[in-house]
Amino acid sequence: MYRIAGFALLILFSCATAGCKSNSAKTSHLIDREDRNRLQQYFEYTPANAILVSGHRGGQEPGFPENSIEGFQNIVKQMPAFFEIDPRLTKDSVIVLMHDATLERTTNGKGKISDYTWDELHSIRLKDFEGKLTEYKIPKLEDVIRWGKENSVVVNLDKKDVPMEMIAALIKKCNAQDYIMLTVHTGAQARFYYDRFPGIMLSAFVRDNKEYEDMAISGVPWKNMIAYIGATIDEKNRDLVEKLHNHGVRCMLSFAPTHDRLKTPAERATAYKKEIALKPDIIESDIPTEVWKAINN
Repeated sequence: MYRIAGFALLILFSCATAGCKSNSAKTSHLIDREDRNRLQQYFEYTPANAILVSGHRGGQEPGFPENSIEGFQNIVKQMPAFFEIDPRLTKDSVIVLMHDATLERTTNGKGKISDYTWDELHSIRLKDFEGKLTEYKIPKLEDVIRWGKENSVVVNLDKKDVPMEMIAALIKKCNAQDYIMLTVHTGAQARFYYDRFPGIMLSAFVRDNKEYEDMAISGVPWKNMIAYIGATIDEKNRDLVEKLHNHGVRCMLSFAPTHDRLKTPAERATAYKKEIALKPDIIESDIPTEVWKAINN
């Protein structure tokens, strides 16, 4: 059985940076790690590593929307986690969180988010995964970064429609490079961020040998990466996993397109436990609380 230590990915960061303060309550499970290489050290693969859990789109729970600060808060009250989140641009170039390019699925609004200004989004409310309307609003990415730093929660920014230059500028503004992660699909994207932030942690797509070679020739050190390798570990990618482990890279599976879609908690738990037996390093899930229970029961 693979039992995650109680502090997992909630790492206590300094909140001394000007402009990145928040009034939100602090979470539990904190560990104080002051050196600037803390994320690289924490995410480094070793055979003794416990499994880490990432909330895809921030995770889903009844009454709490995906990609919302309130949703993140609800999950970290129950378990240690980090969160994959989705930056998108409004009409007036404010970076907000929204997985889809359109509003219908996750809000009571209609149309493209890029057709709205930030001020126009204030009247729109978020829905939970069951489609029930909540009181919660679409958050700015900057506010999420501030919340993450204050509450010691790592957020992993997916690649959507926001230019990388804008993401880099916001990271610099909040001095966030030491506690944030960025999803990159290509070696060129990895190199873009590494050239600007040599200590940045990246979640790299390395699903096959072609993507592995693309990341390898980028010149970005493997210590700066975790690797997303797909939905499972099998004969097709077992050698790839071994190569990544030899570089000290943790390998992440995503259950979002597969086991998370099973109808009942019991069905999902059975499927999760079969994957856990294959010894993944990180599991990304729409339902991180259920994955956490499967790991620990």
